[in-house]
Amino acid sequence: MKFGKFDITVHNHGMFRLDGGAMFGSVPKNLWSQKQEPDQENCIRLATRCLILRTKGRCFLLDTGFGDKWNDKARQVFDIQPVAQVDLGYSTTEVTDVILTHLHFDHAGGVSYYDDEGVLRLRFPQATHHLQKANFATALEPNLKEKASYLQENVKILEGAKLNLVDGSFSIDDDLIVHRVDGHTVGQQFVEIKNGEQKMYYPADLIPTSSHIPVAYHMGYDICAATILKEKKDFLDKVFEEKALIVFEHDPLIEAGYLAKDERGNYCLGQAVSF
Repeated sequence: MKFGKFDITVHNHGMFRLDGGAMFGSVPKNLWSQKQEPDQENCIRLATRCLILRTKGRCFLLDTGFGDKWNDKARQVFDIQPVAQVDLGYSTTEVTDVILTHLHFDHAGGVSYYDDEGVLRLRFPQATHHLQKANFATALEPNLKEKASYLQENVKILEGAKLNLVDGSFSIDDDLIVHRVDGHTVGQQFVEIKNGEQKMYYPADLIPTSSHIPVAYHMGYDICAATILKEKKDFLDKVFEEKALIVFEHDPLIEAGYLAKDERGNYCLGQAVSF
């Protein structure tokens, strides 16, 4: 997709699964299961959809997926089905900038890998890694609820990376801006991509799938329900007014889409879009 000065491609780094109840929080199963069918263990399939934005002299990668540093037990629990780097459609050497929405394993696991001698290495050693300062601090000393999501092989390794720690809204490029939100985890950032008056958003876990568009449909993983409900409502109002495109990082089928309102005036998915 050509969007302003950017050539944008979508890359699913692999599929995995998480508990459906945890993914939809207080929403009853008889409602959320109409949107995402669970397996026999009550889990739902999820993508790790990342974007590559190419422009003159720079190549931006938005999130890195869950990586390949998994033991057999974890692969079975999460039903991890990674895509090999050679099959992803981009090379690690061309990436000049990695924008990390946050450091949970399904978003930042691909920042590092183990080489043939078992040494942990940065996957993009020449790239600048852009991250909210607050999220890096949170990931280094995670709370009990998030400790299992902030794996230190994805966090400590960044101390040796080219790291740009930002605080709040920040323009990484004239047409590429990150904005901080704290409801899912402290210091998550979503990405705004501009093409004149047109906009595209990569909201990460603010709206992980198209099934999470309704304001009340948020995750049990979220660290503060009250905060994310307000952040989500503000975000949806803005996106609807702007007629902007949303990219869904975790949706197993729908890559992106535009908002609409149902007969009750609630936000829902309108037109779905494929890249």
